[in-house]
Amino acid sequence: MSEFTLHDLQCFDAVVREGGFQAAAASLHRSHPAVFAAVARLERQLGFALLDRGGYRVRPTGAGQSFHGRAQSLLRELTALRAHAGQLAMGEETELRIVVGDFCPRPYVLGLLSRFFETCPATRLDLYFEAVSGPLERLCDGEADLILHRVDKSDARLEWVDLAKVPFVPVVAPEFLREPAARAIRPAQMRDYTQCVMRDTARHTPSRDYFTIAGARQCTVADQLMKKEIILQGMGWGHMPRFLIEEELRDGRLRSIANPHLPGSVEELVAARRLDVAQGPVSNRLWRYLQDAAPGLRRALNTCPSAARPRPARAPRGPAP
Repeated sequence: MSEFTLHDLQCFDAVVREGGFQAAAASLHRSHPAVFAAVARLERQLGFALLDRGGYRVRPTGAGQSFHGRAQSLLRELTALRAHAGQLAMGEETELRIVVGDFCPRPYVLGLLSRFFETCPATRLDLYFEAVSGPLERLCDGEADLILHRVDKSDARLEWVDLAKVPFVPVVAPEFLREPAARAIRPAQMRDYTQCVMRDTARHTPSRDYFTIAGARQCTVADQLMKKEIILQGMGWGHMPRFLIEEELRDGRLRSIANPHLPGSVEELVAARRLDVAQGPVSNRLWRYLQDAAPGLRRALNTCPSAARPRPARAPRGPAP
């Protein structure tokens, strides 16, 4: 058996993952003939067929499937090795780009970031605020180094640190409903009322609807504080992070309409970054810092809303340079 090349392995892996030569060529930014020739050369070198080309889509043979599993392990190790080499060659980062999502408890989190970057004067913090699908899109497009938002934890491109669970509650102003409502309001009963929803800041990611009632009139806002004010003024209803409305629920300025038909949700707030990007020393220190700070954030959200606005001395300190 002659030695096969990394290029041939990458072409074979792409064909299996993409289900065809043309799609594999597009994903690798190579020509169709080049990918076809690489897989054929690999098969000759190995002495057995890797792909069944008899159907509409090419499929790995039994031997090809077994070989592909081992090849994927090697390719993952190579990706990790390249990222590690890039990290070793990298000095202190000159900037870090961080995106804060729409339901992040901003006073507490901004306090954490402020104290951390006080210890890293040579690294500039570029801070952005995005909503709904915007944070993840920025991260996947390479326009952010870290986001503080929700993610799909099954996405193999990402790693994350669990920061807190944030309950969302459907609320109205006390006199908002025109008729006395049943104890368990159904979504269809809210269709005639204006629903206040967050504006998705993603530019090309397909929009996702959170809590929206099909057919209801909508008022869109750019941030949770504007949404809260509109609901307080009786201009709409909507789902709010509980830490932002705890006081209003307690003193009666807002009323929860949560029930089994309108249950709200619990969203997982995480810090997330990409696995396939080399992380520099400042980024890694920030990652460990957020891991250490997470229990304090969870306690703050579970205690009372004022704890989400801590005095500087009460939040975790930044790490030593």
